[in-house]
Formats: sequence, C-alpha cells, structure tokens
Amino acid sequence: MAVLRPVAVASGASALSLLPVVADALAGRTSVLPVPADDARERSLLTTSLRAGTEIDDDVAVVVSTSGTTGVPKGAMLTAAALTASADATEVRLGGPGRWLLALPAHHVAGLQVLVRSVVAGTTPVAIVPGFDAAELVSAIASLGSGRRYASLVAVQLDKALGDPAAAAALASLDAVLVGGGPLPEGVARRAAQAGVAVVRTYGMSETAGGCVYDGVALDGVRVRIDNTRVVLGGATIAKGYRNPVHPDPFAEPGWFRTDDLGAVDDSGRLTILGRVDEAISTGGLTVFPQLVEAAVAAHPAVAECAVFGVPDERLGQRVAAAVVVAAGQTAPTVAALRAHVARTLDVTAAPREVHAVASLPRRGIGKVDRRALAARFSERG
Repeated sequence: MAVLRPVAVASGASALSLLPVVADALAGRTSVLPVPADDARERSLLTTSLRAGTEIDDDVAVVVSTSGTTGVPKGAMLTAAALTASADATEVRLGGPGRWLLALPAHHVAGLQVLVRSVVAGTTPVAIVPGFDAAELVSAIASLGSGRRYASLVAVQLDKALGDPAAAAALASLDAVLVGGGPLPEGVARRAAQAGVAVVRTYGMSETAGGCVYDGVALDGVRVRIDNTRVVLGGATIAKGYRNPVHPDPFAEPGWFRTDDLGAVDDSGRLTILGRVDEAISTGGLTVFPQLVEAAVAAHPAVAECAVFGVPDERLGQRVAAAVVVAAGQTAPTVAALRAHVARTLDVTAAPREVHAVASLPRRGIGKVDRRALAARFSERG
C-alpha cells in the first residue's frame, strides 16, 4: 500500500515546485495531498482530516480536498488514469498540446490540472499569483512564447483582467481561456467576446478530475445523463471515491458520480446547469433555479453582477431575493423594474421580490459566489 504524502503548495512561481511531484504521482511513484502553504489552519485541517501519512490504495495519485458547501473535507481520490484521461481529452478538444498559464491555486483541482496537462504535454507552465495585477498578467502571457497557449481562470479573474486594455489584449492572444469554478456572468462573457478572448466555459469538479464538459459538450470519454433533473457524470475521469466516505455515497454506481447539480440536456446533447439541489428556491409550491434568474437579472443594463437566493417567507415558504452590484454610472434598479425585466423572459414567479444593492458578492474557494452567505445575511434583516 502507498502512503498519502502531504505537499505544501505556495502561490505564484513557487507553485511550480509541485510539477515534478505531479510527474511522480502520474508515474505511480507517490500519492500526494496538495495543501496550501500560506494557510496554516487549512493545511493542518486537511492533513489531519484526510489522514495524510497513512496508507492509501496504490492507484491513487492525488487526493484533492473537496467540501462543497458542507465545509467538511472529503477528499476526491484521483487516479493517474483519471487525471491523464482528463488532460488528454482537454488537449484534443482545444486543438493540441500547448503551454499553460497557471493563475489558480495548485491545491485546487483547476490549478492542479494545469500542472497535469503540462506534464502530459512535456511543457512548463508560467505561474502567477491568483490575485495578479494587469502588468503581471501581460508579462506572464508574453513569456509563454510561441505555439499554442492556454489559460485557466475563474470569472472574477477574467472580469478583473478585462478592466485593463493591455491585459484584455494579452488574453485575446491566447488560443483558449478556460473559465470554471462557477457560472460565468453574462456581462463578463459579453465583454470577453467584445475583446476577442476565446473563452471556453467549463463544468466539472474535483470528483471529475476538473472540467469535463466544455461549452455544454462532454469531453471525449465523459458521459452525462440526467436522473430526475440531477446531473450524473461518468467515464474515464471519475474519481475512485472519497478519502472520507459520505452517505449516501455519490459514487455508489460504479463508474458514475451523482452530483448535487440540477441540469438538462437538449436534443443536441448540450448540457445546461440549472443550479444546485440545495440552492433551488421553493416559493409558493413552485421551484425556482437561481442560475436561470441570474441570467435574466444580469441582462439588465444597471446590473454588473448578481446573485439570486431564497429567504424565508411565512406565506410562500421562501421568496426570491437578488443581490446586485450596480454597473458604473447606473442607479440601482427598483424591485418593480427588475421584476418587470425578469418577467419578459421567465415566469413572474421567478422574479425577485426583494433586491439588495451590494458593493461586491461574497465568494468562497476559488471564486464561487456564496449564496448561503447572502441568504443568511438578508434573512437576518427580514
């Protein structure tokens, strides 16, 4: 039996020290648990709760911490075969091997996969800190050199880069910019398209070795099905299971992972994510999916960013609420105006019954909007 080895991973150029460790893991020479070097509390929590230093199955290359919204580390056990299958499928979808920009924490699966893809392609990525400034991004992209060049970002990073003309132009010079870690706000997507950035929206998670559906289409070797609106993913990139098993076990069906996401697949096989099971809003006996409402709200010219969530309501059970970041030079939309706007494309039941202007949206992990924090904050006010 192998022994799970904790490896502290820093941000920026120091993250490249993990590259040879990843190569050894893919070759079957070690099993590693990447933990953040700059967060002693989280490093200790992960090392202890995921039982670093103890035995693990020989075929597990990397354990990636994953807690979802529960806050309890489970640890997705990824084999070398799963990681490599993901890297190979990405390479095929994007049009060939290339050199990567590493701008995400390497102890998260999105950053880790940049290293895996680089090992598979025989290249070395250029690493910058996740909170990069425009000049750093421009310099890093320039140092990627010639040939095919890629980056993997989250929406808040893309949004920040688009605010600087030089950074936006640098991103536009890349062959593809993968954006994952949560939904891409339509306003940011429009700005990226206007800047000529080749954005690829990715969907996936630690349990699937990272993004496994690109622009709604599954990568080669990945299977998608919908069970009573629940997204279920299968194929070569699925993790072996959790280091700390949970019940019910989402890996109970061999070769498949039952996600906490709700979705739909159209006639062409394209997947659309509607929201998470635990974030669906039950209002007046009807179910409202936050992401659909967010897409409608974000189309309002006064809205730069938004998040939709449910708050308790004595009559309806829950009422739909929205937190909006007001666009520069605009005035916050009234509840009546936003309800009328949303009702043009969705049933009026989905329209927000309260609207809160906020300076920024709370986020967790590598940039996912924290709807639970918003629900707690504004439920207390109600």
